[in-house]
Amino acid sequence: MLDGGAEILQYRHKDFWSRDVLAEAERVADLCRKHGTLFIVNDRADYAKLLGAGVHLGQDDLPPRAARALLGPDAVIGYSTHNAAQLAAAASEPVDYVALGPVFGTVSKRNPDPVVGVARLQEWRGMISQPLVAIGGITRSNAPQLWDAGADMVAVIGDLCPEVCDAESIGERMAEWRRLTLT
Repeated sequence: MLDGGAEILQYRHKDFWSRDVLAEAERVADLCRKHGTLFIVNDRADYAKLLGAGVHLGQDDLPPRAARALLGPDAVIGYSTHNAAQLAAAASEPVDYVALGPVFGTVSKRNPDPVVGVARLQEWRGMISQPLVAIGGITRSNAPQLWDAGADMVAVIGDLCPEVCDAESIGERMAEWRRLTLT
């Protein structure tokens, strides 16, 4: 993904952070630095600080203001929202971007929130001034409608990983995504 030009890479680990997990995250952080890619740690501001990374927070994680106090003014902090009330509350948080979703059905979460849909994303876009990231079930075929509806960025998991998941096929998929974002 890094060789394919990923500009932001999130380390998404939902379980216990063992020494091995931390070592793996350190390797990914080093690779991101070498490629000039923004590295984001999911949920854990403490590990983000250790790794010199940004953090993406969920509704049940450390509050954004506390993460900002820990990480300082220059760290990138993102915040997930799943409905209009959460999105409205995020507008006053010290975050650099706000994610909204799932916009479509997703299989990457154990218990996903209800689907937001493109119409609500478009309707609610004006509730925040921060960049809006659409998340959940994003594919090459549905991403353009999200940008048309007001999303500034899209977060992608499943559609980046082809069935054969090796360096060559990931590179090809990244090239497809890059072409899509340039059109």
